[in-house]
Amino acid sequence: MSDVVYEAKIRIERVNGVLRMAYLPAEDEAVVFGVHGAIAEHYGVSPEVSSPRATTIDYLIAAAGG
Repeated sequence: MSDVVYEAKIRIERVNGVLRMAYLPAEDEAVVFGVHGAIAEHYGVSPEVSSPRATTIDYLIAAAGG
């Protein structure tokens, strides 16, 4: 079995409701996560969220496609 090559040091902070901030390595500013559209509706948040934000799944899909 090989040695661990990388361990991500990430901190997630819940701001309010579905709004979260992620502090990632090599980033000077936090990444803000929230909800929008159908995902907001799924979680019972009004689809007209006042400040829609990309979700964690949006970032995951973008990373997989990158």
